[in-house]
Amino acid sequence: MTTATTRAGRVVTDGTVPARAAWSAVLRAGSLLTITDLYGNQAADFLVYDAHDTSVRYSAPDTIQAQGGIFLTTGSVLLSGEHTPLMTVVQDTCGRHDTVGGACSKESNTLRYGHHTWSQHACVENFLAEGARHGLDGRDLVSNVNWYMNVPVEPDGTLGIVDGISAPGLKVVLRAETDVLVLLSNCPQINNPCNGFEPTALRTTVTEPDGS
Repeated sequence: MTTATTRAGRVVTDGTVPARAAWSAVLRAGSLLTITDLYGNQAADFLVYDAHDTSVRYSAPDTIQAQGGIFLTTGSVLLSGEHTPLMTVVQDTCGRHDTVGGACSKESNTLRYGHHTWSQHACVENFLAEGARHGLDGRDLVSNVNWYMNVPVEPDGTLGIVDGISAPGLKVVLRAETDVLVLLSNCPQINNPCNGFEPTALRTTVTEPDGS
């Protein structure tokens, strides 16, 4: 972790999230979170809560309804179930991110890929472990964002999980519209192409505006 000052503000955290690992942070209103796909084709499962009242949390239905589409990119606002803004995507060099694919779990792995996958680590377990550090449990998990995950929707409504459209060094930058708690799972999935069958590291950078 490093602390530095840039033209955009003061970098308060800047570090690597190892493959398969979880990460979390509390961001002050106005702060920027940059998630960088260091090696390309790596999904980052993501949840966001109001830092002062975690019952106010990201709502996929509200977000999708408000923007009139299921994919996230520059200008997308992550809304809570109260239809209040939590974070806004202010920069996106990938171009499209998923809101409907959900998080992998031991249960979904065994259903999709066979019981032999039961012992494999998954995003739900990352969320539970990291969320517990902030007083959250399974009842606080909701449908999540999947940064860099490519989930096309076919004309008949079928969802696919296919090779990502990301590449090394691409990034998404989010601005906190209020004080927020964010949870990130660097997806451990090895049974479908969302991570190119080989999970890799991500970079997370938090920048606070000058004078904060």
